[in-house]
Amino acid sequence: MNEPQALAAFAALSQDTRLRIVQRLVQAGPDGMAAGAIGEALGGASSSRLSFHLTHLEHAGLIQSRREGRFIIYSAVYPALAGLVGFLMKDCCQGHPEICATAVAALDCACDPNLTESA
Repeated sequence: MNEPQALAAFAALSQDTRLRIVQRLVQAGPDGMAAGAIGEALGGASSSRLSFHLTHLEHAGLIQSRREGRFIIYSAVYPALAGLVGFLMKDCCQGHPEICATAVAALDCACDPNLTESA
């Protein structure tokens, strides 16, 4: 990710509704969520307001949309989010990996495909 892309992504995420949308879509996983479900999850956001925010995030490259029948499904663009984190962490250690150990540990995904919800 280059600096202009990072700036666009950070600008998109700097608004609370858009940040919550991205968080919801990350939680939803690769299947994503229908626009209506996103609106409901945000407490009933109006469709015009939601559309504005979704468009902004899509232009920043953080989410993508696809049509499934009459629904538009939105999902997080995980490589873009990883690129944003990578942009921030690039050259953070300067030869001292212990400096970044806490940040790297925080990125450890809690999603273990070998575990079930009942475990």
